[in-house]
Amino acid sequence: MKVDKTIRNIIVAELVFPILLLVFGIYHGLMQVLYRAGVIKDMSVGGIEYYQGLTLHGVINAIVFTTIIIVALGNIVFLYYLKKPLRPAVQWLSLILMFGGTLMAAWAMFTGKANVLYTFYPPLIAHWSFYLGAALLIIGSIVPLFFDWLPNYILWKRENPGQKVPFAVYGMLINHIMWVIMVVPVVIEVLFQLLPLSLGLVQEINPSLARTLFWAFGHPVVYFWLLPAYVMLYTVLPKIVTGDGKLYSDGAARFVFILFLIFSFPVGLHHQFTEPGITNNYKLIHALFTFGVAVPSMITAFTVAASLEYSIKSKYPEVRNSLFYWWTKIPYISLEGNKWLVSYFMAGLFLFFVGGITGIVNASYNMNQVVHNTSFVPGHFHTTVGGLVTLVFLGMSLFFLSQLTGKEIRFKGLAVLAPWLWWQGMLIFEYAMSIAGFHGFPRRTNTGISYLNPESPLYRPEWVGYAELSVFAGVLIVVGFIFWAVSFFGTLLSPATKEVELEVPTAEPYHDEKMPALQKLTPWVVFSSLLFLVSYIPALYDVTKRGVFFDSPGYNDKSPAPITKPQSAKDEKKEMAEVIK
Repeated sequence: MKVDKTIRNIIVAELVFPILLLVFGIYHGLMQVLYRAGVIKDMSVGGIEYYQGLTLHGVINAIVFTTIIIVALGNIVFLYYLKKPLRPAVQWLSLILMFGGTLMAAWAMFTGKANVLYTFYPPLIAHWSFYLGAALLIIGSIVPLFFDWLPNYILWKRENPGQKVPFAVYGMLINHIMWVIMVVPVVIEVLFQLLPLSLGLVQEINPSLARTLFWAFGHPVVYFWLLPAYVMLYTVLPKIVTGDGKLYSDGAARFVFILFLIFSFPVGLHHQFTEPGITNNYKLIHALFTFGVAVPSMITAFTVAASLEYSIKSKYPEVRNSLFYWWTKIPYISLEGNKWLVSYFMAGLFLFFVGGITGIVNASYNMNQVVHNTSFVPGHFHTTVGGLVTLVFLGMSLFFLSQLTGKEIRFKGLAVLAPWLWWQGMLIFEYAMSIAGFHGFPRRTNTGISYLNPESPLYRPEWVGYAELSVFAGVLIVVGFIFWAVSFFGTLLSPATKEVELEVPTAEPYHDEKMPALQKLTPWVVFSSLLFLVSYIPALYDVTKRGVFFDSPGYNDKSPAPITKPQSAKDEKKEMAEVIK
């Protein structure tokens, strides 16, 4: 498929820009394990402080990289499958907003004015440019949905009455609709709490309310990252594994996305099990819904495995009657055609299996108390967003960069080995962080100058081995990323050798069920939105009216003194003046 030059350049920019930032994000990830293991016994290196680097690592990797890459993938999917042109004006607006907002927030982080971590919990307050930049990034990511993708989707439906929209479009559309719904709470938090406090328009805000609004967004966003990877799993992987593979069930794949649309929202309170201001019954309800999210992932595991089994057994008759031997025919490491991509999918799937198990622990009402605020938690999400999501995004970014620039993939051997180094590193990292978490090893903390410092009265020698093992894992991960980056930037900087043409490997369905109830999205979106609202009304009431809550002035990480004057101090001053009078 031919692609307009302007649109092509915009999509390439949406692939390259977040990758450039990811270099900084991964560098600071390596610095984290060095700090925490005591290899670096200091609070800063090269002018970047510990918590400043931790903020950069979380925000770049989990928010900026994922959001912009997902927009790029959405543009490719809607353009390729609907065969309708994207509007340059819309795409330029989206690009400018996302890049401008990212640079604004990056300025705040790199200058040390936003050391508030990925969760930006108050009462820690960042410079206003951090919040405004994040808002612009979100707005820019939504612009294509309303002004490009939805109009083209509606037009395609009119031109093809009674036909199912292509699955990849179906999945990416649901994912971005979910994105619009889930950003509402965090937008409310930023516009009505954090930004006014940062600008000095108010002196105090309610931290419990802010945390609740954040996690109403903070866990659903995991599925915003995950579902584009699922789209590629269903459409691309079965096709490339043999060259002519099929998706086992189109209906099952669509049903998975509807389940995610329903279950992804009433789950955030499982991050607040220790929050004193929220009634336990409401937390339990969210815990049960969190277990429910495991169901579509289990269906995905079955459908992807069935698709691979069908594809392999169709090509290799000698394994047709085997139960497990057909797994040996999967091209885990191959330079043939597009099969190099298989390594990214399979390494990601193996990591995601571990991430799913540890996620069940986090969601469990009682087991969460054992691992809460320990290193177990980052160990878990490094095998989900840092596993399947990141590897699929890296693999597809390299694939589409090659297609949209007309350049052959350079250093393909390194590109094939990269995900397996990443996989091994992440697996070791997960083990070290999880076991250390069982022993109480804290997350976020610069343990190298405290708990892992033999000269400190807080020294905990039982944590040392796990922290040192995480350093080894971090080095493996970085080497894997360097292998991939050499291939990516080598391809980007090489001369064009072929005609620019977009072609997405797409597996046709083996079972193509009609399932008309899944084709109309509006009722599902309405039901999901109402469930989201109803599930949070009691918790919001608790943190604003009934539970244990309080208002707090703003602070930064430089001083224990508040940066805004508490309202109570003003009241005391006023009362004192009246007494004197």
